[in-house]
Amino acid sequence: METDKTIITGQREKRIEKVTLQGAVVNLLLSAGKIAAGIWGRSAAMLADGVHSFSDLVSDFVVLVFVRISSKKMDRDHEYGHGKFETLATLIVSLLLLVVGALFLADGIGSIVSVISGESIPEPGYVALVAAVVSIVVKEWLYRYTARVGKEVDSPVMVANAWHHRSDALSSIASLVGIGGAILLGDKWTLLDPLASCGISIAIVIVAVKMAGPALNELLEGSLPDDVEKDIVATAGAVEGVKDVHNLKTRRNGTSMIIEAHIVVDPMISVQEAHNIVTSAEKALIAKYGPETQISFHVEPCVNAE
Repeated sequence: METDKTIITGQREKRIEKVTLQGAVVNLLLSAGKIAAGIWGRSAAMLADGVHSFSDLVSDFVVLVFVRISSKKMDRDHEYGHGKFETLATLIVSLLLLVVGALFLADGIGSIVSVISGESIPEPGYVALVAAVVSIVVKEWLYRYTARVGKEVDSPVMVANAWHHRSDALSSIASLVGIGGAILLGDKWTLLDPLASCGISIAIVIVAVKMAGPALNELLEGSLPDDVEKDIVATAGAVEGVKDVHNLKTRRNGTSMIIEAHIVVDPMISVQEAHNIVTSAEKALIAKYGPETQISFHVEPCVNAE
């Protein structure tokens, strides 16, 4: 069982590293291209978009480092495993998203105030428009690819990183609207760029907060949802020989669940029989929630046994 678990963990780590490295290469090439297009095409929006892509490289680095740590086996210092390192990485990536969204929102508001005050935004070139289109297509593909693999391997940090890719695609949409509006409609429509940027920035902030919540809850030892706990009690209680299940305590450790509970059995049976009943209850939960589920049962005699 331990060997199988090690193989599964190793395969999961390799898939996460492969996808993240591919994303990092794309981010590096795309950010360099967008910055060049921003300078050449006289587009402040595209230049900012390129800098945003560089922030994705930071999240890629966070994922690579922390997932490798979280994949380590249990040791003396981390007897429940290193799963929370991946949760910490999810929180860090979410905070990065929050900062990026807030900065873009502040920049957009500043641009709106400038236009209202009478300042003009320079008209960008077509090269910036092309760069925005390429960025949208590439980053949306990268989002879908990363999110799909993240769900397949049950990695919240990969899903969070995928949303970082999508935030880049969304910022490129804002750039496309602003750049296209400025080129096709003239100076009076340059306000489209910062307005679109503000709307998308708010969406990025909302996504970041939604992702940070579960990660923070896990790091603070929050219990599993009520419906999951009820299902745990029902699954263990359905095992033959289990009279009752109470004093349940649960929490999550990365991809694994930690379950502690008291199992009530007939006081007249032998220690070996009680052990077999508890083992059956553990197997039932592992079959339902996965091989990485960590279970600790305390056996109690049934007080009202006949």
